[in-house]
Amino acid sequence: MKEDFFKYQAQTSPHPLFMEVSHAQGSYVYNTDGKKHLDFVAGVSACTLGHCHPKVVNAIKEQTEKYMHVMVYGEFAQSPAVSFAKLLAENLPSPLDCTYLVNSGTEAVEGSLKLAKRVTGRTQLISAYNAYHGNTQGSMSVMGNEERKQAFRPLLPDVDFIEFNNEEDLQKITKRTAGVLLETIQGSAGFVPPQNDYLRKVKERCEEVGALLILDEIQPGFGRTGSLFGFQQFNVVPDILAIGKGMAGGMPVGAFVASYKHMQLLTNAPKLGHITTFGGHPVIAAASLATLKEVLETDLMSEAIRKEKLFRDLLKHPLITDVRGKGLMLAIMVKNQDIANHVILESFKKGLILFWLMFEPKAVRITPPLTISDEEIREGCNYIIEALNAYKQ
Repeated sequence: MKEDFFKYQAQTSPHPLFMEVSHAQGSYVYNTDGKKHLDFVAGVSACTLGHCHPKVVNAIKEQTEKYMHVMVYGEFAQSPAVSFAKLLAENLPSPLDCTYLVNSGTEAVEGSLKLAKRVTGRTQLISAYNAYHGNTQGSMSVMGNEERKQAFRPLLPDVDFIEFNNEEDLQKITKRTAGVLLETIQGSAGFVPPQNDYLRKVKERCEEVGALLILDEIQPGFGRTGSLFGFQQFNVVPDILAIGKGMAGGMPVGAFVASYKHMQLLTNAPKLGHITTFGGHPVIAAASLATLKEVLETDLMSEAIRKEKLFRDLLKHPLITDVRGKGLMLAIMVKNQDIANHVILESFKKGLILFWLMFEPKAVRITPPLTISDEEIREGCNYIIEALNAYKQ
């Protein structure tokens, strides 16, 4: 398996965290040798309800027995997709009442950017330095890291960048601007939250000049930060909402949400303004509906805030400089990159899955399933403290 993995499957880095997976259940991933690994990453924030949650699995099984893919998105009414879009609208503030279901977070961003241009008739897009919104070429164009983009230029023209939380930069948003795309909490930059009512001030500036505010909730969404979406804690409502990752409990998915009035513009001038074959796939939509219901009908969101406090209480060490983030979207900040690498790799050997953040080398990702128990949190934090104690400078 290892030889075939490296020979036949395209890789994303020279040294992936290699494990031959046998199965996964709850908060654990098991390798083919029978060793279990406590998962503090949850598929990079995707497995909201842990691995193989029975309600998600049952929804998938039941739907596969009825029908799977039957028609390109948007032509047939399929109950799982319609039910999910309706329930989502009922739990979002106005004017976010119409959902376009797609296949991934990066496609959600692509659709959001297109919609902003279509609504405003403008071309300029603004994002933030150190932002990450996906890896297709439009999403990469609004990635705020030149090193990652240089090899793939030319990308989209007419893109500018502002510094997250810097209010002076808001003057860059002008009547030329179609959309301002921001992560509600910057992820790859180190789980940086907005400060001093920043997002509301961005929205006010957008309203002044007629631009649209797009919030990327692909990582904070679906209860991870203690509310259904992170923006609900920051006194702002976006014009367009991009979602994905944890939306379907571990299945590949994405969506963008806006007003019905705005979304209808994708149906004409030209027709088929955005099309996708497998968007709204009934099996994925069934998993999304089951996940959304479980998040809404249980105490997982309030528990995310309580569990955040437990993490913060347990993660105290001289080599830890800060714990950033909110809810169960946390980043341990350590003194240097070597310490971060040591903690991640040593913990993995012990049986704990941690991971890096893309643009912040001193960070260690902690994004476990929302269903993680207090006992599992203590178990994992013990591994982290042990790894820090074993670090030799």
